[in-house]
Amino acid sequence: MKVTEHLKQAKDTLFSYEILPPLKGASIQSIYNTLDPLVEFNPPFIDVTYHREEYIYKTKSNGLLERKSVRKRPGTVGICAAIMNKYNIDTVPHIICGGFNQEETENALIDLDFLGIDNLLVLRGDPINSETYFNAEKGGHKYASELIKQVDGLNKGIYLDDNLKNLSKTNFCMGVAGYPEKHFEAPNMNSDIHFLKKKIEYGAEYIVTQMFFDNQKYYDFVKLCRDNDINVPIIPGIKPLSTVKHLNLLPHRFHLNLPSELVNEVLKCNDKDDVRQVGVEWAIQQTKELISFGAPCIHFYTMGKVDNIIKIISEFN
Repeated sequence: MKVTEHLKQAKDTLFSYEILPPLKGASIQSIYNTLDPLVEFNPPFIDVTYHREEYIYKTKSNGLLERKSVRKRPGTVGICAAIMNKYNIDTVPHIICGGFNQEETENALIDLDFLGIDNLLVLRGDPINSETYFNAEKGGHKYASELIKQVDGLNKGIYLDDNLKNLSKTNFCMGVAGYPEKHFEAPNMNSDIHFLKKKIEYGAEYIVTQMFFDNQKYYDFVKLCRDNDINVPIIPGIKPLSTVKHLNLLPHRFHLNLPSELVNEVLKCNDKDDVRQVGVEWAIQQTKELISFGAPCIHFYTMGKVDNIIKIISEFN
């Protein structure tokens, strides 16, 4: 079932999760160990992130450079298929521009279609560690809007090879990312909304926001979207703060602000367990307010840890 169909049929606010593929060399059981306690709360869908392949160059004994792959989290497509098979829960693989040319993207989409996966979260993706700015693959897409157009083309039976016959249409439901505090590369919020609207016009059907810790950011974002005729569902993304390191890490990595009240409460903590509890309580209050606001679904970023997510969701079941 498509994400948008889940949202339309729901009588109450839904809860969904986003998980990371395990590190290279780990088994699928690590995913099951993460999800087993979460599926008890009947999530309508589960997102699985994609981490592009990166390379380093090592100098060999003869002085030549050897390119070595350092991708550490493979398996998004396989994980999605395994989750659907084991739990009978819809999955949403993330599909990105980085690391793919258009033909490779088309082949990946065909594989997903064959597996019966009809949801996608379409993203540009971040620059790799060796890049200052995002660089597209040769023959690939520079922007998520271009990738959306390609997926929409497949939904209409338009393939890259004009000579193909008896073409079938895919039926993907596409979500895109939204940034309540602005994408860090956008010059201002109005510019960010302009390009978000283009993604909706090109075929995206819902929005999932970047994490935020001040609900007013989400409220303002929704209003700005509606004022600009962006009327698709907007799902808020929540990540409970769990360590003191997050005070610096989250603003740096995700370009967001932490409310002073939250920071002050964390700084009062005596140990890591206290910090984790503060994060849980803050997220519970966020969730209560977002439900009252009418958010169609709360999307939890697990980052591989779920004990705090379980505590939060248990408050509402």
